Amino acid sequence: MAEEIRVVDNQEASRFEVFVDGEQAGFADYRLRADRLVLPHTEVDDAYGGRGLGGRLAAAALDAGRDAGLSVVPVCPFIAEYIRRHPEYLDLVADDYREAVGRPPGD
Repeated sequence: MAEEIRVVDNQEASRFEVFVDGEQAGFADYRLRADRLVLPHTEVDDAYGGRGLGGRLAAAALDAGRDAGLSVVPVCPFIAEYIRRHPEYLDLVADDYREAVGRPPGD
């Protein structure tokens, strides 16, 4: 039987949360700053490791940033690495944070 995986934006807590079969398995914190979505920290419980849940959190946060017309500030190393592996999100990264994902500003 397949697991039910769901990601929600908990705006009161300023974080995306991932649930597996109704149990919270991880989160990605965010901060809204003017026209930027700052992503400082992502965490997945060890019991749920290796299931791609961090990637689901990253994609949900980045997609929400795109939908809201925000630049992304990938302070979290996991989010920065996710963007490196998924270049379709590079255009979201604020120019002054491009080096965090291994790209020069304006690239």
